[in-house]
Amino acid sequence: MARDAPSVDAYGEGGFRLSGARHEGSVLILQDTARPWPVRSLAELTPESLAEVLAAGPREVEFVLLGVGPTNALPPRPVREALSSAGIGLEFMDTPTAARMYNVLTSEGRRLAAALIAI
Repeated sequence: MARDAPSVDAYGEGGFRLSGARHEGSVLILQDTARPWPVRSLAELTPESLAEVLAAGPREVEFVLLGVGPTNALPPRPVREALSSAGIGLEFMDTPTAARMYNVLTSEGRRLAAALIAI
């Protein structure tokens, strides 16, 4: 199946450039569609902020690639537990690394959601 996933071309200055278009703020890429994501920091991350990912379930989302901000840090326990309970994996890293990893993983055809906190 052909994918039309956006590429993360750049990050910083409070947003991202996805497939050539500037997106202000954090972004959630789910089912190859980018949308604004209201999470501004890891402290704001809740299971509710990933409700769309949880609703999609493991058939649509193998794992979430979480860009946690400028430096890597452990996501809140309720988020980790909600994803685990839903059967969805979690990979977390600093946002610059996550942005680069997203491009590699989508080119490999992986079924993932990217939740990238803007820096």
